[in-house]
Amino acid sequence: MLAAARRDAQAFRTLYDATAPRLFGFALRILHKRELAEEALQDGYVAIWHAAATYQATLAAPMTWMATIVRNKAHDIRRRQDQPLEIDAEGFDSDIVAALATPGPGPEDALQRSAQAQALARCLATLERRHQQAIGLAFFHDLTHGQVAQQLALPLGTVKTWIRRGLDKLKTCLARVEAP
Repeated sequence: MLAAARRDAQAFRTLYDATAPRLFGFALRILHKRELAEEALQDGYVAIWHAAATYQATLAAPMTWMATIVRNKAHDIRRRQDQPLEIDAEGFDSDIVAALATPGPGPEDALQRSAQAQALARCLATLERRHQQAIGLAFFHDLTHGQVAQQLALPLGTVKTWIRRGLDKLKTCLARVEAP
């Protein structure tokens, strides 16, 4: 990251090669379309290149900082995409018939999952920033506690405590949300 801040193109290429697959997967989870995720990734790396000199290691690990940039670019794209869709009636009808014939989860299940995801997002927002970061790295980036500790440059015990306390607070918050 420091070399990229000095505009070292080769160092930036190395950084890109090491991080792009994970950041692409992150963007894809937000946007659900490969071409949109590629756009978010490209926009993100342009922003990373231009802002590398402003990166502060004391505030976030490099991967966390870059993931935040890519996430913001993905959300920008998603907001731009929230326009009325043109529906191909013939294709739409066949999709509906196929969905009805599929014994899998239906629209009610999708709605329930969406409500649960929104509740989780609201509860995550109530956590301390450091707990959000540790939980995010562990669960959304599939890192082990040891890898999270390494990413955050913290002792393993601290990371485990932050994740445990954060999960306890999430559990309490989600229980309040689900209560009638």
